[in-house]
Amino acid sequence: MRTQHDHAARALKITCNSGGEEGGDGTEFWGWAGRTLGKPGTTPDGHRVWLRLVSAPADKASGKTWEGAETAQQALGNLHGHRPALLAVHDTTEQGTFYRAELSEHLDHQVISTDPVLRCPVDLPVSWWAALPRALDTLAGTPTDRIAVRREYIDRALPEFLGVPAPRTIDWTTAHGDLHWANLTSPELRILDWEGWGRAPYGYDQATLYAYSLRQPATAAHVRTAFRCLDNPHTWTGQAVIAAELLQTLTRGDNHDLAESLHQWADQLRAMPR
Repeated sequence: MRTQHDHAARALKITCNSGGEEGGDGTEFWGWAGRTLGKPGTTPDGHRVWLRLVSAPADKASGKTWEGAETAQQALGNLHGHRPALLAVHDTTEQGTFYRAELSEHLDHQVISTDPVLRCPVDLPVSWWAALPRALDTLAGTPTDRIAVRREYIDRALPEFLGVPAPRTIDWTTAHGDLHWANLTSPELRILDWEGWGRAPYGYDQATLYAYSLRQPATAAHVRTAFRCLDNPHTWTGQAVIAAELLQTLTRGDNHDLAESLHQWADQLRAMPR
């Protein structure tokens, strides 16, 4: 990955660090299971940028997640300053593995958490809490044929993991699809990682952020205050889907520190009008 990242940087005429450390400016950041590698860099004229390399077997280097950043740029641009603009893409293949390098604007703000789950209290400015709903409203009104949550998954997962039947009708909207604390920056709001954006049940993004806030009750309450729609039965499916997704992760050995809060939330959803 480091070698391919270096090759992409040279092809795009970007100067990146050569260190092997993690964290802090000028170092590297690895994604899940080493599938992605990102580093800051500079252009020949001195502009700071971010170069992210994604890898996949050549026969799987296509489709929704592979094209997410590129299609998000085409449909959303910089989302009124809340999404780092994609500047260039560079593709290569070697020994059956496909590599895509995505060159984006550099972020001058830190992600709120290094983990999707919020594990420490946060103090976010009022402007941040106002900007996020506006950004999601803009996103929701963006037409797309991309799919973030499949109807087939809803029909299977809600009975299996939440113990309730899937609804006959669903209010669909355009969503980020992975709105957690490691994909948000502060004090200025930037929304990162657009691989999975597309159509999802109404309220899905808002419910996702709430779910990943459950270990910090004060922040979870603030999320519900910022998104009053979570008290609306029309968002029940969006909430139920992310609840089922995270309950499913428990069966895989993940997110056990969320288990008690997730089960309590699931009980509330089962009792909620819909």
